[in-house]
Amino acid sequence: QVQLVESGGGLVQPGGSLTLSCTASGTIPSIDYMGWHRQAPGNQRELVARISRRGNTYYADSVKDRFTISREFGKNTVYLRMSSLKPEDTAVYYCTLTGGFRDYWGQGTQVTVSS
Repeated sequence: QVQLVESGGGLVQPGGSLTLSCTASGTIPSIDYMGWHRQAPGNQRELVARISRRGNTYYADSVKDRFTISREFGKNTVYLRMSSLKPEDTAVYYCTLTGGFRDYWGQGTQVTVSS
């Protein structure tokens, strides 16, 4: 079993910043990717960013140049630094881990961007 625990969500004003973190525990396979998805009310869940074991990154077009993903694989931890936040970034953010031919999901953390 793999457990993913997210932290760092909350309420922030437009233009503000937040950093999410996620730590994996349990019987962790060799990690191929760790990343973040999000789901806003009425929308499908979407991939926001992910980082590979080798450090290669992917970002959704909607967050490029505003969000930065980083990781400490030795600590099984991934971060998402979010800057210049917009109201449309409001969503539940889920940490994900891909490894051992499986995907694992955290419980999610709410990010609300509002004045």
